[in-house]
Amino acid sequence: MRKTVCVIAAALLVGSLAGCSGSKTGETTTAAAGTETTADGNSGESAPETDAPKGDGDLIKIVVGASPAPHAEILKAAAPVLAEKGYELDIKEYVDYIQPNLALESGDLDANYFQHLPYLESFNEENGTKLVPAASIHYEPFGIYAGKTGSLEELADGATIAVPNDTTNEARALLLLEAQGLIKLKEGADLTATKNDIVENPKNIKLYEVEAAQIPRTIEDVDIAVINGNYAIEAGFKVSDALAVEDSQSIAASTYGNVIAVREGHENDEAIKALVEALQSNEVKAYIESTYDGAVVPLY
Repeated sequence: MRKTVCVIAAALLVGSLAGCSGSKTGETTTAAAGTETTADGNSGESAPETDAPKGDGDLIKIVVGASPAPHAEILKAAAPVLAEKGYELDIKEYVDYIQPNLALESGDLDANYFQHLPYLESFNEENGTKLVPAASIHYEPFGIYAGKTGSLEELADGATIAVPNDTTNEARALLLLEAQGLIKLKEGADLTATKNDIVENPKNIKLYEVEAAQIPRTIEDVDIAVINGNYAIEAGFKVSDALAVEDSQSIAASTYGNVIAVREGHENDEAIKALVEALQSNEVKAYIESTYDGAVVPLY
């Protein structure tokens, strides 16, 4: 039996967590030197101590939660590098921003990879969790994409713009809209900005606040939409098609790096250090740069 990094919770618990949002959380990909995808949930194997030594030829399993794109894809690219270090990667895909943090906090995951630091800090504050970053891996530029209106210049008075409804991502969307001259925010609002901080709105735009993952599905119902990079990728949008994207020198670019998150106190676990080293390897950097055409930018 392969030894695992953490105790995997019973399938019933995972199902109940997923049911909180109706999100699909059961897909598992096991990746080592090659990849094998299954549609079942947990393996049901119980795990030894986190730092237990490897057996004869066995790989130690690391269970990581991730958004399907680009995070799970990047993890799969890192799997061969990780296998050389003696670890097997078990990837659990999530399609929302809540369940992977709850699963990490409960011990169902060893780490997750889907969020930036401001969101992680906000989630901890709102939910009483104790999750911390182990490393920053990449940055995904926010983009403004056309819906019923084909360009920013064509936006009519009273146009509707879809933006994420969570605190950190809405602030980021507002900063991008401000950079395009569509609104003006109260001085100093920056990364804490909300719609209440809009002090100038010359086009009388209306904000349609939507859960971040759902925005691509609403784009035909709004004039334009501000979409998180990973959800834009999943929906088939290209950065080159965006009406505007965050500047590489913006405050967002220096703040919203996507991190490997772990439970507090596990930042220096050998398995986590191996995971970070694999994700920050030259092989994975080359994969990111050749695959995403500027939609994902390595931070190392």
